[in-house]
Amino acid sequence: MSAVIALPSACQDTLPSSFSASYAGVVAFIAVATEGSFARAADRLGVGRSAVSRSVQKLEGQVGARLFSRTTRSTSLTSEGELFFENCRPGVERILQALEDMRDLREGPPRGRLRIGAAHGFGRRVLAPLLREFRSRYPGIGIELALDEREADLAVDRIDVAFREGRLDDSQVIAKQLVPMQMFVCASTEYARRHGLPTSLDALQSHACIGRRLANGRLQTWDFKVEGRLQRVSPTGDLVFNDDELMLEAVLDGQGLAQLPGYLACEALRRGALVTCLAPYAPDDRGHYLCYLSRRQLPQRIRVFIDFATARIRALNLDCAGAVGRSSYGAAKANGVLAVAVG
Repeated sequence: MSAVIALPSACQDTLPSSFSASYAGVVAFIAVATEGSFARAADRLGVGRSAVSRSVQKLEGQVGARLFSRTTRSTSLTSEGELFFENCRPGVERILQALEDMRDLREGPPRGRLRIGAAHGFGRRVLAPLLREFRSRYPGIGIELALDEREADLAVDRIDVAFREGRLDDSQVIAKQLVPMQMFVCASTEYARRHGLPTSLDALQSHACIGRRLANGRLQTWDFKVEGRLQRVSPTGDLVFNDDELMLEAVLDGQGLAQLPGYLACEALRRGALVTCLAPYAPDDRGHYLCYLSRRQLPQRIRVFIDFATARIRALNLDCAGAVGRSSYGAAKANGVLAVAVG
C-alpha cells in the first residue's frame, strides 16, 4: 500500500513563491561555483552581475548559511557552499538538460555550443579538417576543440564528445569504434639504408628509438602482439618527445625508429618517405573511438555531430595496410634492405 506524504499547510502556502526564488538562486549559485566568478557567471547566464548577486544573497538567506567567501580578488565556496553545490548540481543539470532538449525539439535546427576533446595528433590531422564542413551545415552550433594528451573526464571537463585512442575500459561512457587504430614501427628510408631494420623485438635494443612522454609523466611503451598475446617493450633512446608531430619529424629526419599511429604515418608511407618493420607483431586490438556520456536523450547538437563525425571519419582513407605494402617494399628494395624491411 503506497503512502501519501502530506505537506504542512504552511509549506503548501509558501511552496509556489519559494520555489521560484530558490530555483533562480540555485541556478545563479551553480553558475558562480562553476565559473569561479560572479561576472563570468552573469555572462554565462546572460543577465547582469547585480541580478546574480541578488539571487545568491536571497538563496543564502533561505538556507541560513554563507555559500561563498568573497574578496575583491577572488570568489570561493565555503564548506557549506561545497556541500550545497554537490547536492544541487545533479538536479539542476537534469533540469537544464530537459529544457535544452525541449527547446531543440521545439525550435528547429540544432544550436548551442559543442565542446570536443581529442589528443593533439588526431585532433589536428583528422578532426580539425572536418569542422569547416560541419559548421557550414550547422551554423547555429559553436565549436570548441580542446586538444589535450590527458584523457579528459567528460563530466568534470564538460566535454560533449571525446575522441580516444587505444583500448577503452571506461564503463561510464558510451564508446563507438570509428575505425581500427593501426600502429607501425617506422623509419626513414635513409635510416633503413644506413642501419637496416630490426626483424625481431629483441633487435630493437640495437637501434636508435624515439620515445614519447605521456601526460602522466611515464614513457609510452611500444605494444606488440606475439602469439596472440600483448607484449610491451620499452626501447631506450636519446630522443623523447611529448608530441606526435615532433616524433614524426624526427623519424623523417632519419634520427631513429618510432611506433606511430597509422593516421600520422600514412601520408609519408604512401609517398615512400617512411618504411615499416616488425609488421607480423603489429597490435590489432586498438581503435579510434568516439565517446560521450550515457544519456537517455542527447541534445540535437551532439547527435548531429556524432552522426557527421562517424560518417566522415569512416570514409577517410586511414587504412595504411596497402601503403605499407607498397612503400616499404619499394623503398627497402631500392636501398638494399628488403630482407630486413619485410621481416
